[in-house]
Amino acid sequence: MRNLAARRRGLDIWPGFVDALTSLIMVMIFVLMLFAIGQFVLTDSLAGKNRALDDLNARVAALAKTLSLTQDSNRQLDGKVKELSASLGSTGAERDQARTELTAAQAEAARLNTDIAALAQLKAQLESEVARLVNELGLSQGEVAKGKELSAAQVAQLELLNRQMQALNAQLAQIQAALDVASKDIKAKDARIADLGKELNIALANRVGELERYRSEFFGRLRAALGDRPDIQVVGDRFVVPTDILFDSGSSELGPTAQASLDKLAETAKLVAAEIPSTLDWVLRIDGHTDARPIHTDRFPSNWELSSARAVSIVKYLVVQGIPAHRLSANGFGQFRPLDPAQTPEAFTRNRRIEIQLTNR
Repeated sequence: MRNLAARRRGLDIWPGFVDALTSLIMVMIFVLMLFAIGQFVLTDSLAGKNRALDDLNARVAALAKTLSLTQDSNRQLDGKVKELSASLGSTGAERDQARTELTAAQAEAARLNTDIAALAQLKAQLESEVARLVNELGLSQGEVAKGKELSAAQVAQLELLNRQMQALNAQLAQIQAALDVASKDIKAKDARIADLGKELNIALANRVGELERYRSEFFGRLRAALGDRPDIQVVGDRFVVPTDILFDSGSSELGPTAQASLDKLAETAKLVAAEIPSTLDWVLRIDGHTDARPIHTDRFPSNWELSSARAVSIVKYLVVQGIPAHRLSANGFGQFRPLDPAQTPEAFTRNRRIEIQLTNR
């Protein structure tokens, strides 16, 4: 009985072993499923990243192509500006030479006209002398017989006068021909000067148009740098800043707020200046304006001095910030260029201003 019980106890471990083995297999299957799912998720994630990377590479390639086209365009633009500058210099020289030649031709024409007038007067005198001699030759036969020797001398003198008249007419014809040639030359040079003027105007218009593009870019960047402020406006080709945000009343000293705004102006000007071709002779004008109310102080006897001092203060500060001095111009206009002629506080506020203009010399 004891042996039978022992055998039964030995056989009872197999169901537990089978259950354990089954559980282990299920765990392994679960782990394999997790691994498969993880592998799928990882593969999909990698595929998505690859697609994003491909898209990014494509965008980088497109940007590189755009940058290359922009650089090519800038190089072509620089070349065109250099050609226009060379053409402008050549056109100006040709125009000056044509004007010099025209002046010389006009002087020659005046001299020829003087010669013609003198010869015409001499011709009239000779014709009068010929008429007198012809009249003297109309003597009676008796008088002719008596004064035969005198008549022969008069006939010889008449023939001499006729030869002189013929030579004079030939000389007049030559002078008239020379005058006609000079007149044609003057007309041709006038036409050439007109053509050179048109070419010069076209070249200047091209340079002004080229600078206009950079002026628009400068104003756009400056407005973005200073923020959306309704008191700062673009009027025509000028950037208008009220002096009240830069200076105290009756002062030309720049405060911290004004210096912060001018720092942004200087940074914007340097960025745009780096893009302007060296062949464009540009300058940044700073114009000071006051209102119509007079000022009488030891430092500022009039609004001329106040507006000029404010413009000079801004220019000096911009030079310190790295703007080349030869690219800056300070001007003071006092109260003589108002935006609003009214004598009201609002008009006074509008007229107290600093105007900034990117222009050519």
